[in-house]
Amino acid sequence: MRIIAGRFRGLALAAVGKGDAGAHLRPTADRVRESLFSMLTGGRFGDPVTGAVVLDLFAGTGALGLEALSRGAAQVTFVEDGRVGTKLIRDNIDKCRARDETRLIARDATRLPPCDAAPATLVFLDPPYGKGLGEKALTSALSGGWIALGATLVWEENRPVVPPKGIAVLDARRYGDTTITICERQE
Repeated sequence: MRIIAGRFRGLALAAVGKGDAGAHLRPTADRVRESLFSMLTGGRFGDPVTGAVVLDLFAGTGALGLEALSRGAAQVTFVEDGRVGTKLIRDNIDKCRARDETRLIARDATRLPPCDAAPATLVFLDPPYGKGLGEKALTSALSGGWIALGATLVWEENRPVVPPKGIAVLDARRYGDTTITICERQE
């Protein structure tokens, strides 16, 4: 797994290895990440990456947030509660030398505390498939003030999603067993 473009281009990220059975680590494949970022920066959605405040929920290895940082995002907050995932994120932040631009919250993404920083303008949401955790995490993030009005959300799931009130679906595309849904935070 590598960073595809930007200032960290080509950097190999820490290997997932065997992980642990409860971690549900399923890193987004390089080709899916490349398609996703091409879709985001291809003009239809403007450029939600450059200068973005990013919230990476169920961050796993941190690959999506670090790819955004590499491509010009200003700040990334990773939320991950798995022991293996938090270690991989720390290792990957160190590999990118990005401690000043990142924050790791070792916590369940469905139980976020109130936001104590600028709300996210770009959100990545990659929950364990088929458990309804994406909906719960978004509801928690919205009620805690984590997501700015007009923010772009990228939701990875194995099926089409039904977002909570205040989130509108803009586009959805299927890549193998993965559905990427692009949404927007509305009033």
